[in-house]
Formats: sequence, C-alpha cells, structure tokens
Amino acid sequence: MIKVIFICHGNICRSTMCQSVFTHLIEKNHLTHLFTVASAATHRDEIGRSPHWGTVQKLREEGIPVIPHRAVQMTREDYDRYDYLIGMDTANIRNMNRIAGGDPEKKIYKLLSFIGSDRDVADPWYTDDFEATYRDVSRGCEALLRFCLENK
Repeated sequence: MIKVIFICHGNICRSTMCQSVFTHLIEKNHLTHLFTVASAATHRDEIGRSPHWGTVQKLREEGIPVIPHRAVQMTREDYDRYDYLIGMDTANIRNMNRIAGGDPEKKIYKLLSFIGSDRDVADPWYTDDFEATYRDVSRGCEALLRFCLENK
C-alpha cells in the first residue's frame, strides 16, 4: 500500500479537498487497492469540525464525493505511518517538520512541487477563492498520483 496524508493548517479546507480529490482519482483509475489516503492539520484550531462549506460546495460542483471527515491533528507517529506527507504551503511544511521531529526519510513534500512549482496552495479560508484552490489541488493531486505510481 502507498500511504498518503494531506496536511494543512486546520484540516477543513485544502487538505480535506485533497483527500477527496485524490481518493476520487484513485477510484476512477481502479487503484484503490494500492492506496491509503488521509488528511490532518498542523494546528488544533478546527479539531473535530467537518469540511468547510466552501470545500464541500466546490467538490459537489465538480462531481467529486466529499470524504466523510472530522478534522484531526498530525502526530509524530504519522511520519512513520505514511509514505508521503503532503503540505499545502511553506508554513505547513515548517510545522510538519516540527511535529515529525525533522524529515530524515525525505517524505514531506509541498503539493505543488509535483507540478514543478514552489508556490503555495492559497488558503481559501482567507481568500474565499475555492475555485483557485481547487485548480491547484486538482493539478497537484494528478501529478502526485503519477509520481506515486512511477516510484512505487
């Protein structure tokens, strides 16, 4: 199994969008037997909350099922549990490294690095632009899937 966890600040917007989009991609390509997919937060701000209404609305517009989810916080054990820990922005990556105690196995990535960009996925909590976030998430997840399959 290839184990992937998507991580953002609160685990209600970007990382849950990624979890749903990536799960949809692997189901559409008949690859569910190869993957375990989850999401988490770097902070405790939203723990226990369901996905943001803007994320839910955008996924529904795109015909992508929303994964039932309640926000959880990343743990140090997640570093050992997952093969790929995917952050949405530079602050997430810094906090993921702090929580994990570093990245000796080079398993922490920023999502858009898979499309050759160092850009952050903008947080729609602040921008209210779920469309732009979805475009980045969609492109990033498709590239991540190709990367995982090429490197399994």
